[in-house]
Amino acid sequence: MFDYHIHSNFSADCETPMEKTIEQAIKFGMKEICFTEHIDYEYPDKSIIFEFDLAAYDKKIKEMQSVYADRISVKKGLEIGVQPHLLQRYNELLNKEYFDFVICSMHTTEKKDLHSGDFFKNKTVDKAYEAYYNELLYCVKNYKEFNILGHLDLVKRYTKQNSKYDFHDIIKSIFQEIIYAGKGIEINTSGFRYGLENGMPSSDILKLYKECGGEIITVGSDSHVETTVGFGVKDSLELLKSIGFSYVSTFEGRKPLFHSI
Repeated sequence: MFDYHIHSNFSADCETPMEKTIEQAIKFGMKEICFTEHIDYEYPDKSIIFEFDLAAYDKKIKEMQSVYADRISVKKGLEIGVQPHLLQRYNELLNKEYFDFVICSMHTTEKKDLHSGDFFKNKTVDKAYEAYYNELLYCVKNYKEFNILGHLDLVKRYTKQNSKYDFHDIIKSIFQEIIYAGKGIEINTSGFRYGLENGMPSSDILKLYKECGGEIITVGSDSHVETTVGFGVKDSLELLKSIGFSYVSTFEGRKPLFHSI
């Protein structure tokens, strides 16, 4: 099994050392994990700085790769929080730094963060969903330095009720952009931990991705503590198989590798 969305204490919202997470992953019998630390430039909540020492991160990953070489594969990843006005800044970052794998996530919309609820003020649920997906579409049209889209329907996590629309028309446009560019999506299993009926994205969106010709897909727990590493990975692989996917991906040097489910 592979877990391709994991945080350590290099991320501002996590206090777990890499060693704890790796040891737990080994106990679970996992073959490979990828740390995907947060960089969210200009995050609206100024009390949280989602940046970290890239040189120290590289050094730590290499140390972990050496220490655990005979027990588990450890990859160096990154999760970026895109906003339309920051795309060039992320281009510059990823053109000069090496990562095995890059998740493109959108944690803010209209320069307002989803987590605090600020973005949802004075909006209907439908308008909030529409704004979120349209901004994500803009970003994937204008930015390609990533490998997969993280928790594509994250907006659902922060609303008390669902929209009456599925927004498949906008999501289909997102898929057309990323599939043509050789990018993919993830199943983020944390949705279950946060009380959603599905992981992120939901199964209807996974089916739409398959119908659009999507093949590249990773599975990640979005773990911030060692006890949730690998959470829901096995069930997610079964779900992918039931939808018709034959492979799950891992990455090395930003290139996908395909593993039969």
